[in-house]
Amino acid sequence: MIVERTRVSAAWLDLREPADAAARSVALAEHLRRNLPPAAPLVIHDLASGTGSMRRWLAPLLPGPQRWVLHDLDEDLLDVAAANLPGPAADGDSVAVETQQGDVTELRASDLAGAGLITASALLDLLTHEELARLVDLCVDVGCPALLSLSVIGRVELAPADPLDPLVAAAFDAHQRRLTGRGPLLGPDAVAAAVEDFRRRGARVLVRPSPWRLGAAQADLAADWFTGWIGAACEQSADLAAVVGPYTSRRLAEARAGELAVTVSHADLLVLP
Repeated sequence: MIVERTRVSAAWLDLREPADAAARSVALAEHLRRNLPPAAPLVIHDLASGTGSMRRWLAPLLPGPQRWVLHDLDEDLLDVAAANLPGPAADGDSVAVETQQGDVTELRASDLAGAGLITASALLDLLTHEELARLVDLCVDVGCPALLSLSVIGRVELAPADPLDPLVAAAFDAHQRRLTGRGPLLGPDAVAAAVEDFRRRGARVLVRPSPWRLGAAQADLAADWFTGWIGAACEQSADLAAVVGPYTSRRLAEARAGELAVTVSHADLLVLP
């Protein structure tokens, strides 16, 4: 049963894509490149792909012909991804794309038969521990590398600082861990849980930081991010919501004017069987 899934808009994904691309670990992509099996073409299954930003970032860093299979629950996002023709691989080889609509937490190893790589972006922190365990089993059973990027780890820094920043951050983290109809979400605990689960299954896991660094050049994204951040925090804490009106107005004005620097810490995982 699919309940309480997070929906995101194509506009939000488009706005955040440059920051995502700048944050992802190029070092892990290079390590992945050295450890890929000699398959032609390389079949890559991108889970919760959205409009395909992982493909646009990673495909030009990997050599040889590639076939990307984009999985997402949102058919509208997949339509956008399918309409966006991919560029070539690192060596100029072809990159083909197909889409599959469905719940990625229900995939089985047989659905990914022949995969040479599994990818996902901004997914792990949206899962319950049970869903994460199924994803770990899926990756291990398929037996190929997995590159899982941009999972939040519960650290946000704003400059200039404000005394309310830590209170909002704590409420936001609690919202990330909220209880849903599927169970409690992992939120900022997802990376540590994934590393533990993968290593328990005998996989090698490399972890690298992938922080968003937003400044004047990303003022629109900083303002949109702050709106979602404070909104989730106030949804979690009614006491906080009652006192942050002036804070919210001031911070939004700073963000829109390019005067607020934001660092949102994430982590990237490379899993090698």
